[in-house]
Formats: sequence, C-alpha cells, structure tokens
Amino acid sequence: MNHYHESPQVLNDFLSYIQTIKGSSPKTVKEYYLDLRMFFRYIKQKRGEVDDIPFDEIPIKDIDIAYIKTITLSDAYDFLMYTVQDRPKHMNSDNSEIGLMAASRARKVSALRSFFKYLTDKAHLLDHNPIQNLEYPSVRRSLPKYLSMEESVELLESVDGPFKERDYCILMLFLNCGLRVSELCGLNISDIKENQIRVLGKGNKERMLYLNDACIDAINEYLPHRLTPNNDTGNAGALFISKKRNRIRKTSVEALVKKYIAKAGLDPSKYSAHKLRHTAATLMYKNGTDIRTLQDVLGHDSINTTMIYTHINDANMRDAARNNPLASFKRKKSEE
Repeated sequence: MNHYHESPQVLNDFLSYIQTIKGSSPKTVKEYYLDLRMFFRYIKQKRGEVDDIPFDEIPIKDIDIAYIKTITLSDAYDFLMYTVQDRPKHMNSDNSEIGLMAASRARKVSALRSFFKYLTDKAHLLDHNPIQNLEYPSVRRSLPKYLSMEESVELLESVDGPFKERDYCILMLFLNCGLRVSELCGLNISDIKENQIRVLGKGNKERMLYLNDACIDAINEYLPHRLTPNNDTGNAGALFISKKRNRIRKTSVEALVKKYIAKAGLDPSKYSAHKLRHTAATLMYKNGTDIRTLQDVLGHDSINTTMIYTHINDANMRDAARNNPLASFKRKKSEE
C-alpha cells in the first residue's frame, strides 16, 4: 500500500496491517488515517505544542511510541467532544463534512480503538491499552427505504430496450440476493457454479449465495445476449458487459436502475440501486429469514448492522395496527 507522507512510521505500520492482514478496503484505510491524523493534531494543539499553526497544517510526522504512551482515555473523550463542539467551525482540508454526525464520530472511535488495540495486542509496543473502555456514541439509524413486493414486480415488468435481458438480470440479482452495487459490477461468469454465485464483498471477503429459480432463469436468458467483451484482463470474464463492451460500471448500473424506477411510476429521487439491496433484505426478513442468516447473505461484519431490518418489521406491525378499521373504535359508555 502507499504510505502517507505526512504519517509517522508507527501509524503507517498500523495502516499496512489493517489493509494487508485485516483486509480493510483502501477507503477505510484512508478514513482511519484522516481520523487519526485529526486526533494527533488535536492532542498537540490541546497541549500547547504548536504556536499559531492552522489546525490543518499541524505536523504529526514526529509522533512516536513514547508520545503515544502519554495519551489517556480522557484525551480520547476530549477529542470526541471537540469534534462535536469546536471542529464544526472549521472546514477540513480533505473536504470532509463541516458538522460531524454521530456516525462519523463512531468511525473515529473505531479508528482509535483499532489503532491502540494493534499497538497493544499485535505490535506489543504498549503494555496496556489506555482507551480500551472508550465507548461508541449512540447512532440513531433511520429506517432504510425499500420497495414493496408489488412495486418490485412493477419494476421488473418495466424492463425493455436493446439490453433488456441484461438489465432484467441485474434487477433480479439485486432484488433476490441483496448485492451491493460494487459486488454486482465485480461479478464474473466464473463466479457462477450451478445454483450458487460467489460474491466478493467489502474487505475482499468472499461469500457464496444460493440462486433461486428466478435468478437462474434470468442469468440463462441473459448469457446468450451478453456482448463479447473487449479482450483485456479487466473485462474478459465480467458477467455484465456495457454497450462499449467493458465491465459495466457502478455509474451505469445506478443510472439504469433510476431509469426503470421512473419507468415503473416510482420516485427516482426516493429509490436507488442500493435501495434494492434494502428491498431484498426486507422481503427476506418479512418472509421468515432469520437475522443471522440474513447477516450472512448481506455480508455484514456485525449483526448490529443487520438488526435494522427487525425495526422495519416493528414499524410495519405498528402501521398495521393503526390501519385496522377498528383502530379508532371506542365503546360507548353505558348510562348509569
């Protein structure tokens, strides 16, 4: 991986570890770098070790393990408070958001906890982990939007045009397998093994998903119409090919989903390709798939991420109670 030139060696070693050993994506590695850089800049500013240097120009190259040994749990909590109260006054040079929401603070906690756990348990540079009791902030998750069964059928029936077999197959895999857009674009023909398909998820983690009859039929109908790809390493084995004969890109998939959403009479500003993943998960859960199995299907690292779909079901049950025609019935009081 590319080392960050502003980063001290101890931080570069950690970033290499989470990418090569833990399998974190380059995006996660960069986010952790930015979070930890902000943390060290804050510590140096808090301790008065920099004079009249703009926050985004505070150097951290000199941070070493001796310095890190002086950091306490209180420093970590002060940093999180700073991101809430003070940091929104500034715009980050890396174009991150002005106001840091709870989800962003939770990621910063994750970066800090992972870094200090690595120093303690893996690199053995610390005798004890000073922030092992650092808690995650409460993150309020909004319920994801999804299509109903009827709307899903309308979406599938809206498909037409010169690439209708390909587009129908794409929508069918989204709605049945709950794939991420990047996962669908990364599919190769060789990933299909009879009634299963190999999916490469976040952090290069593989999972095998079973294909139902609808998916198998859609794939079999599409393959005879699949365009011959340009003959290069990245395109040759791709399952879904663009009209330019390359591996289909995320932007193309997102655009075609929006097109059919609108064609089906639905709101394209409300629904997207990622919402089809939510739709698949919701329909599976509402029809009896247990939460652990759903976690495996979706490729979630944590069961907590999958638990959002239990709240969807709770909300639907509340709505069902309210929509009952007897919901507002009140018994007449008997006359005394």
